[in-house]
Amino acid sequence: MTTQAQLDDRYGRTRSPRRRIVLWSVVGVVAVALTVALGWTTVANNLASVTSTDTGFAVTDAERVTISFQITAPVGQPVACAIEAQDEEHGTVGWRVVEYPASEDHTRAFSEEIPTLALATTGFVNSCWVP
Repeated sequence: MTTQAQLDDRYGRTRSPRRRIVLWSVVGVVAVALTVALGWTTVANNLASVTSTDTGFAVTDAERVTISFQITAPVGQPVACAIEAQDEEHGTVGWRVVEYPASEDHTRAFSEEIPTLALATTGFVNSCWVP
């Protein structure tokens, strides 16, 4: 009677230790490559990101609101920000895109005035980006 081990030997179905080592080596290399790629993507996205912090607003009258804010951006890159004024029902009553030239400062503070269509109750930075 023929055993399973004899059949495996006869038809080449044995698993050699070398085959297992090669398989796990390939799996390890792929895992390391994916980890490095994910890490690089995260770092590259953070290097080019722009963050803003609202520091205050002042409603001048029914036609103007002044917004104060700080931005943190990559050094040597121009920055654009969309600033917005809203009324008490959170409707947009003023909107403006402001652009700032490149600077050697990482963090900068600004104060901008937005013309409004009605009395605003708040003003803030909607978003900032590197154009």
